[in-house]
Amino acid sequence: MNARAALFDLYGDHLRSRGGRASVAALVRLLAPLDIAAPAVRTAVSRMVRQGWLTPARLPRGPGYVATPKCVRRLDETALRIYRVGTITWTGRWHVLVVEPVRDRSRRERLRADLAFLGYAPLSETTWIGPRASPELGALLTGEDIRADRFDAVLDGDPQALVARTWDLDGIGAAYEDWLAQAVDLVGGLPRDAAADRVFAVRSRLLHGWRNFLFRDPGLPAELLPPGWPGEKARSYFEQEAARLLPAAAAFVDRHLAAP
Repeated sequence: MNARAALFDLYGDHLRSRGGRASVAALVRLLAPLDIAAPAVRTAVSRMVRQGWLTPARLPRGPGYVATPKCVRRLDETALRIYRVGTITWTGRWHVLVVEPVRDRSRRERLRADLAFLGYAPLSETTWIGPRASPELGALLTGEDIRADRFDAVLDGDPQALVARTWDLDGIGAAYEDWLAQAVDLVGGLPRDAAADRVFAVRSRLLHGWRNFLFRDPGLPAELLPPGWPGEKARSYFEQEAARLLPAAAAFVDRHLAAP
């Protein structure tokens, strides 16, 4: 786990509900159980400031960083997808984007990664499709200064065949199975009387591995997935263990946020 990813996880899972802020010293202490050294934390923070995710602030316990509105939107959208509430419903309609060509390679790759994170997949270089409109899409296109025509469309054909062509469901399903096996080993190695810092580290690694599926799995409704979809078993395990480990992990975070 790199420092930047760990910071996103920390802000999303713990700091967002605590005002979205922390001192530099607290950030360093909180990432220490993940074997992330102080220089790496500071470098990652600087990068996130340049990218508009964090902003410097003078906090009661010293210099620190606060999540920007852009960051808060991303954290909230991510939380809704990580801790999904209820069953995903689908109207039978697709959200289609036709974006203007992006010539700059780094910008184009960033756009591809961001659209994939929001649940879209490419039908062509400039046409993307998702099972629903993402609430983050407008802010993404505005931030990148990219024009796109948007359509609410009905497919004239078999939606499952479209899904099979557009998303690698076999690959995503295999990744869920691999993640679940590794997660069971990770959590199973945690003693009953484990210290809070170790519980925090295990839960953080569990969350980080699960969060990576946001870049691969668009969150398709059950009627578009193959029978026995392994993502549901994996989700059930994640939600159960993340909830069980939360009290000790949260106590660890609170203690270090309050430390002088």
